[in-house]
Amino acid sequence: MSQFGDIRLDGVDLRLLRAAVEAAGEAILITTADLDEPGPVIVYANPAFSRLSGYGFDEVVGHSPRFLQGPATERGPLDAARRSLVAGDAFQGEALNYRKDGSTYRVEWLITPVRDADGRITNWVSAQRDVTERRAFEDRQTMMVRELHHRVKNTLATVQAVLNATLRSAMSPSEFFDAFTGRIVSLARTHALITEDQAQAASFEGLLRAELDPYSEDGRVTLMGPSLRLPSELAVPVSMALHELTTNALRHGALGHPGGRVVVTWGLEDDPGGQALAWTWNEHDGPPPALPTREGFGSRLLNKILTAQTAAEVNFAHDTDGLRIGVRVPLRRG
Repeated sequence: MSQFGDIRLDGVDLRLLRAAVEAAGEAILITTADLDEPGPVIVYANPAFSRLSGYGFDEVVGHSPRFLQGPATERGPLDAARRSLVAGDAFQGEALNYRKDGSTYRVEWLITPVRDADGRITNWVSAQRDVTERRAFEDRQTMMVRELHHRVKNTLATVQAVLNATLRSAMSPSEFFDAFTGRIVSLARTHALITEDQAQAASFEGLLRAELDPYSEDGRVTLMGPSLRLPSELAVPVSMALHELTTNALRHGALGHPGGRVVVTWGLEDDPGGQALAWTWNEHDGPPPALPTREGFGSRLLNKILTAQTAAEVNFAHDTDGLRIGVRVPLRRG
């Protein structure tokens, strides 16, 4: 039997008070005043507490609320709560609790003292609310803001590098305009793919299709590989490399030649740090590849920028029917 009826509040019909508390949506515990173990002891728990914790009324009455704590429960909020309660003050805070089934939930407390006519604390009333989803949302928002700040800085640096490299490699103002515009559009498209993804990642196949789908009629483009997602710090330089390869294939390679084809294959390989993405760009049935007379931006990006930003290994080969490039990009663990 609950000891709720033993608590006296002058001028209040305890039947009405109990009905209100039991109908409340927030979990409510009433404990004894003693803060030292084995206290405080639970004398009342409303139905909302049972729904929140999974424990029935008879399973909690007579026990300390400490049984809700577990290995991952933070000591900081518990120590702060004790300091406030020892001083006789109310306390509001959060902590990680454990349900009966072993799952965790983050609870927000508001613990207030109940005093007798002489001002002595006779009980503690704890109103509790499950804030697990709210905290997870706030944590995701914080992470996304940090990621956005980091990505904006990287994007500005990338735009500056693209601008400088395009200026050095362009032969005319119109060539500069076309090349720079194409690269910025590709960069923006990649950022859009990343932003739409909750994990701030992009599918490798999605990056390929963003560049090659417009030229895939009549089976001219073949893509073969497993589903694989790249974090933003890899997706951006990889997408720029794919854009340069596509542009080069249109201007000088297989996609600019009737009947020319591009085959891209990829897979995962073991790497000392975990795994690596290995992909091969094969051009077929195009014009015989000619040795470049100068190093263009695409070559610099593949040889330097891609290598510097992703620690990639890049290998060029000029087959009789087209260009073949192999790239190996280390992936972080997980």
